[in-house]
Amino acid sequence: MKLLYQLNAAFTALIIIIMSITAFFIYSLLMDMLIQDEQRQLKARAELLIDIINEEDASRSPQLSQLLQDRNYPILLFNQNDNNILFRTMPPSIARTWIAEYESELKNQEVWESGGEKYVIYDFPLSEENDEVLVMATPLNDLQAVQSVFAFRMVVVFLIGLVLAIVVSYFLTRRLVTPLTKLKQEVKKIEKRQFKDVRPVEATGEIKEVEQSVRHMAEELARYIHSQKQFFQNASHELKTPLMSIQGYAEGIRDGVFEGEAAEKGLNVMVSETDRLKKIVNEMILLAKLDSSEDVYHPERTEIIELVHQAKDRLLPLAQEKGVEIEVDTNDLFYSNVDQERVLQAFINILSNAVRHAQNKIQIHTFRDEKGLRVHVSDDGEGIPEDLLPQLFERFIKGKEGETGLGLAISRAIIERSGGKIQAANNSDQPGALFEIHLPPEG
Repeated sequence: MKLLYQLNAAFTALIIIIMSITAFFIYSLLMDMLIQDEQRQLKARAELLIDIINEEDASRSPQLSQLLQDRNYPILLFNQNDNNILFRTMPPSIARTWIAEYESELKNQEVWESGGEKYVIYDFPLSEENDEVLVMATPLNDLQAVQSVFAFRMVVVFLIGLVLAIVVSYFLTRRLVTPLTKLKQEVKKIEKRQFKDVRPVEATGEIKEVEQSVRHMAEELARYIHSQKQFFQNASHELKTPLMSIQGYAEGIRDGVFEGEAAEKGLNVMVSETDRLKKIVNEMILLAKLDSSEDVYHPERTEIIELVHQAKDRLLPLAQEKGVEIEVDTNDLFYSNVDQERVLQAFINILSNAVRHAQNKIQIHTFRDEKGLRVHVSDDGEGIPEDLLPQLFERFIKGKEGETGLGLAISRAIIERSGGKIQAANNSDQPGALFEIHLPPEG
């Protein structure tokens, strides 16, 4: 069953249950209200009757006669001591039955029954000096007729309200379900990898948030699939080059093409390319492990400023060899829960990249803010080509003088695994590139 019909059915069932319970209580309370109202009327008539009798005013005789002859209000006046009927406007059998059962069953009851018929009763003693009791009655059938008319009208109102509620429910649920139906169509496009065909869906509230998440997921999947294709293309190229060199020299030595010094040179090239191939494979494995849930990252309380100095010390011989000066401007201690060896490796990768491209100087600055620690690594080289910036941290993306094209990708994976961020840009006020690393505080 479609969601639209499920929601309509659930809403209709809820309305029926609520209205049925409400109607039941109203119908039950209605009779009590009618009985209480009728008793108030009986009391008023009884008081009027007593007033007329006590006044003994001849001018009010027609009014008294009308009260006594009104068949809708039977009257009984009797003596409690001898059960003698003093006056009645009802059948004698009913009067005798009530007198006989008055003390034992009927006294203080709102409804009396006799001969299969029920009456609403108001009874009270005429005076404290004698035992005369006046009983004013109204047949319950009249009130039941009123109750039946009210119940019929209530059923009509109930049905009209139910129809209106179903109509309103249909339009509301349709307005709610229509965006979901359109969203389902967009998800099917994602299933078929038609990422460029995914379109926004007009919606509000949580559905809008889901729609935005779906579109974001489509963009991420498109980017991920593109990066994977690019990765396999670049990986095959990077692996193919050393393998071809190794194969070429190996076949040449085997066939006697290279002899003596040429053969020795070929062997050295084969060893060099094998080391390069091993390095590429190891870095690819490390990247795969960092991206997965394998236990290769072990965070602990680590002082980050010390790691910055360690990275600088390890790259100092290479920097001196190229005539590059490394300046470090750091703050006080800063602790974060990271994998010490991995983060040091990320710093070394970024700093070695700066050493390769710098002309004379590399500057390292650290800044504290409310979100953690920022580490800036800037050089005075030629900067990063604009077309390379968006994909600088992708795998096998190499700039000028790059090695395997995996160093920056590994650095990004380590920093993001540490809960931080890394980004790169060109300096705005001077030549060269700027790498910014942000790491969160411990806690």
